Amino acid sequence: MIPPIASNFVAGETAGEAMDHVEELNDRGVGGILNLLGEHYEQRENADADADAYIELANDIADRDIDACFSVKPSQIGLGISDAVFEENLARIVDAADCFVWIDMEDHPTTDVTLDAYERHAVETDGNVGVCVQANLKRTGDDLERLADLPGKVRLVKGAYDEPKKIAYKKKAKVDESYREYLTYMFEAFDDGIAVGSHDPELIDLAKELHAEHGTPFEIQMLTGVRESAQFELAAEGYTVYQYIPYGTKWFSYFYRRVRERKENALFALRAVIGR
Repeated sequence: MIPPIASNFVAGETAGEAMDHVEELNDRGVGGILNLLGEHYEQRENADADADAYIELANDIADRDIDACFSVKPSQIGLGISDAVFEENLARIVDAADCFVWIDMEDHPTTDVTLDAYERHAVETDGNVGVCVQANLKRTGDDLERLADLPGKVRLVKGAYDEPKKIAYKKKAKVDESYREYLTYMFEAFDDGIAVGSHDPELIDLAKELHAEHGTPFEIQMLTGVRESAQFELAAEGYTVYQYIPYGTKWFSYFYRRVRERKENALFALRAVIGR
């Protein structure tokens, strides 16, 4: 059972609980991106089992008729075993899903194979998949040029992995600057499919300004338990908002990362402990 503190960041241990959470969000104008927790599998049976779980989730989403899709981690469905296992399981998932399928981005050694898989499925499904790119990586500008003319969606995030200085920006100010630069390029070069993965009010305001200037459709994506009031406010203003919703039995490591990532999250957890 997930303790109350962690439940602010994780929607439950089962798909049913996660979809109940989506229904509550839908009532307030926010969609859901479900993510079954799990990653870095070294045994194929684990990767295959989670791929099967995503196929079942796709069917459950269709049955419940909710505004939801899901996001998979490459290392969760076999990339740590081999490129072939990842590609086979991803193909099974995409082929079975009527809903949109996001492909998360992990650390830099996985970038090329992830983008290759996205490009292939984006073309084959006429844009029913999305991929994440990270503003802290120095290569992202070139990657966005490659992705600009593809169908599908691209989520821009700041990047949470501790990458080598040679390939990544390390200072927060530089990452923020890169995010603004990349986001501006996306609104100028993309016809559609921009996802702003950020809780930063300044970057969200920039997206609004760029949309007003260029007219490019976009959506805002935020995490469960982080600035949720802002999510509902943005939805009420007419913006497309999706909440990234982790669930599953492997919740502890995810919760621990969320608390460590940002001072605000640690303070939130502390207030919950002392009941204030």
